[in-house]
Amino acid sequence: MSFDDCFDYMQPSVYRDGDLVLGAFFPLYRPQANSEEQWKYFVTSPRPNVTFDMFNGQNYGYALIFHFAIEEINRSTFLLPNTSLGFRLYNAFPSVVRTLESVLGWLSETEPAIPNYTCRTHKKNMAVIAGIPSEFLEQAGALLELYRTPQISYGTFDPLLKTKDQTSSLYQISLNHSCLASGLVSLLIHFGWTWVGIFVPDDTQGEEFTWYLRKEMTIRGVCVALIEKIPVTKIIFSLRDATYLPKVLDSSANAFIIYGEFNTLLTMLFLEDYNFITHKIWIITSKLDFSWVSTNHLLDIFHGTLFFSHQNSEIPGFQDFLRTVTPSKYPEDFFLTKYWLYAFNCSLAGTVCGEISECPPNASFESVMEERVDTTILKSINDLYNAVHLVARALHDMVLMSEESRYQMEAEHPALLPWQLHPFLKNAQLESSAGEHVSLNENRNCVSQYDIMNFLNFPAGLRLPMKVGEFIPQGLRGQSLMIQEELIEWAFGFTETPHSVCSNSCGPGFMKITQDWKSICCFDCISCPKGEISNQTESDTCMECPRSQYPNMERNRCLPKIVVFPAYDDPLGMALACTALVFSVITAVVLWVFVKHRDSPIVKANNRTLSYVLLLSLLLCFLCSLLFIGRPDTATCILRQITFGVVFTVAVSAVLAKTITVILAFKALTPGRTMRRLLLSGASNAVVPICSLIQLIICGVWLGTSPPFVDRDTHSEPRNIIIVCNKGSVTAFYCVLGFLGFLALGTFFLAYQARNLPDTFNEAKFLTFSMLVFSSVWVTFLPVYHSSQGKVMVAVEIFSILASSVGLLGCIFAPKCYVIFLHPERNIKRVKE
Repeated sequence: MSFDDCFDYMQPSVYRDGDLVLGAFFPLYRPQANSEEQWKYFVTSPRPNVTFDMFNGQNYGYALIFHFAIEEINRSTFLLPNTSLGFRLYNAFPSVVRTLESVLGWLSETEPAIPNYTCRTHKKNMAVIAGIPSEFLEQAGALLELYRTPQISYGTFDPLLKTKDQTSSLYQISLNHSCLASGLVSLLIHFGWTWVGIFVPDDTQGEEFTWYLRKEMTIRGVCVALIEKIPVTKIIFSLRDATYLPKVLDSSANAFIIYGEFNTLLTMLFLEDYNFITHKIWIITSKLDFSWVSTNHLLDIFHGTLFFSHQNSEIPGFQDFLRTVTPSKYPEDFFLTKYWLYAFNCSLAGTVCGEISECPPNASFESVMEERVDTTILKSINDLYNAVHLVARALHDMVLMSEESRYQMEAEHPALLPWQLHPFLKNAQLESSAGEHVSLNENRNCVSQYDIMNFLNFPAGLRLPMKVGEFIPQGLRGQSLMIQEELIEWAFGFTETPHSVCSNSCGPGFMKITQDWKSICCFDCISCPKGEISNQTESDTCMECPRSQYPNMERNRCLPKIVVFPAYDDPLGMALACTALVFSVITAVVLWVFVKHRDSPIVKANNRTLSYVLLLSLLLCFLCSLLFIGRPDTATCILRQITFGVVFTVAVSAVLAKTITVILAFKALTPGRTMRRLLLSGASNAVVPICSLIQLIICGVWLGTSPPFVDRDTHSEPRNIIIVCNKGSVTAFYCVLGFLGFLALGTFFLAYQARNLPDTFNEAKFLTFSMLVFSSVWVTFLPVYHSSQGKVMVAVEIFSILASSVGLLGCIFAPKCYVIFLHPERNIKRVKE
């Protein structure tokens, strides 16, 4: 047989006899697209129009693991003693017709298959082990379920298979998608990829994985840029069929997750427009097999791909087994012969192909597994090995029980049927070589580990996966993802860790505002509002600084506020204090002048005593403004408002009394009038104590209900804490001001009425003008005071006190001092002729 003839040679299955037989289905061939060749060699007559398939030497590693596990069990003196375990090995065809043909052959134990027929009186076939591709389980399950034949899947977990009636005898040893989804999202979070595209197969398994993945992404704040469902097929599409490919170029996402075995994505390797996409990162859940794709360039789209591979622990004794495996040792295995031909370009004598060329003396599968069979591709080799041992343990328990039954019933041969194996499979368990607890209980915890590999291209079509990290579900202290970024070779077009986000990150000092009708990962960044900060990137909200702190200019941290108050060493406080002292001295000088010239007509006019009272009260008004400067305490806060209210009441009531005196003096000129008696009795002098008493009562109520107290103003000035006097009862404060306003308006009205009364020393005009100034100051004070904050508010109150006091002092006493000092000739009493 020639080299080509041997490589094309096929037969339905590889059989090794035993007391009990397991069926094994592995994907050892892949379909060749657009080929119309027929099988050239076949043990039995082939069906018409069967397309030529290509031998997939890469997946022969599954068959080697299966061989090793069977031999290990047969050598064991503890597991199935005195019972040999055989097998029948088939290729898992990606075709419903060929799949059903293989399953029928296994059920009837004949070649060719005869449906619903077996010539054996004692059935040997006990269970089927399969799993890749997963579609095989659905296709084969319809037949195997008729006999309740156990099926053990070592492939990717498919939770929806258990919900189907035709697969109720199916057991899955792999863990569910939740572990893988958690690992993928952890990887995305590590690199800050929050805008991701997803490719899944258009089947139930793809739907289930999408559900797990999106749930995990939603919890951890990762968004989906697009989801594309790829038709489940084994042929290469043309561009018009691969409508999902243009969306890759158009998407703003740079990271894409690929789940499943997507040979359809290899379309991009053959289409000129997509072969050199160098700005996308592919994250694959299981490594695609590129070994059969011949390309000599480095710039293909899968350079720099990251993929998750189930962490395969070393199987004890497997490397020694590989050194002893040769086609002549297993002549019935034509797959082994073909793989030997594939690996060493030779065939040994005694095999199905006979001797072809001379084989190297050091030919060994140990070196082949290192160079050509990448165990990272065989993602389920540990699961396959454990599945065979679990079935063997279940068979062991069933054989022991059947022997006890035979002893009790004295039957010659026990009846071993496949459906009897189910209760034993459900209870079978073992500890793997990695120390993990393994069983067929699908509700067990997710403890498997994943290697994170980086796929690299090298010249001459060489492709190499490199481990760059691992993911351990339920890792200690939450440290389940470990990545060595310095080892990662990114896709061409990236000189550093790529970004895959819908919107650039909001730095400290900014917060995210989600864009209308878009994903939460698409947002705008706005500066934090006044008084708030954000000290993290990607902050959804800003937080207020504590009352004792304020935001810096960048609004990314809080700084301590400075405690301030109107102090004497401040320019404003110093200016106000000096003004108060200067006018206090001036008032004292005026009082001295009036005392010195007390007998002069201008001083005696309009009640000399009231002038003294008014000057003393104005002196106290100027001095009371000093209480508003300096660090306040409880005593000064109380004295400020009470002194201000009482002293100003005395001053205004004194002006009111002087006005009344003027009016009484002119009204009393008629003999016998009551006004004359009031004037002579000094009734006007009672105005000051009465008004002062009323104000004292108002202040007493204020102190008794809600007195002023020391407070901290943290809002008026962003960077300062202002020590202020809180007025306590605002109502009481405005009652004090209201009473003063009432006195001022009353005085102004009376003085205005008496402004034109004839007299040499009639001061009604001056009293009118003084009250006009006084009222103007305090009417202006109210809106200005309420629109001010912090120290300015205190300054406004001090200025109003000083301005109104200066108005009274200047308007009433300046004209008199002018006469006393500059025109003494006028300061005489004129006698009517």
